[in-house]
Amino acid sequence: MNDPHVLGPGTAPTPFTADEIRAGCPDGRTITLLVEPADGPSWQRVNRFVAPDADGATLQRWRVGPDGARDGEMEEARTTWLELQGHASFPESAVTIAPDTVELPLGTVDALRYTVDDGVGGLATFWFARAFPGMPVRYETPADGGGTHRTTMIGNELP
Repeated sequence: MNDPHVLGPGTAPTPFTADEIRAGCPDGRTITLLVEPADGPSWQRVNRFVAPDADGATLQRWRVGPDGARDGEMEEARTTWLELQGHASFPESAVTIAPDTVELPLGTVDALRYTVDDGVGGLATFWFARAFPGMPVRYETPADGGGTHRTTMIGNELP
């Protein structure tokens, strides 16, 4: 049986297929993230999907300034649904997947927690919620100088 959640031999299943990500990211879906670096001030980033088609979409990204307005230039790049699925594809030997719940400003959500060993003593953790197909609703990664970077979904607007 060919499981569309598994992208290749030796890889763990991804939380979403490319088709599930496509269905969950219609034109105009706008995700707001709170980025909390291990050191330095927190800030917000926005990701917006535009002009989706069967293969992918244009992803617009920008930072939000303290006044709530866009801060700096908007980044814009075309991506495929399969590329987005691939961001959550990890070697079976390096990942542990377990059900979990996560508290978000959007409420408490059921999630799959992916704990990934980087092979040099660091663990990254990604929470993927079935209610929000695509990127993790929270992720924590070790910082080079110690501590943890955390990114949390704080807004999800559908058209």
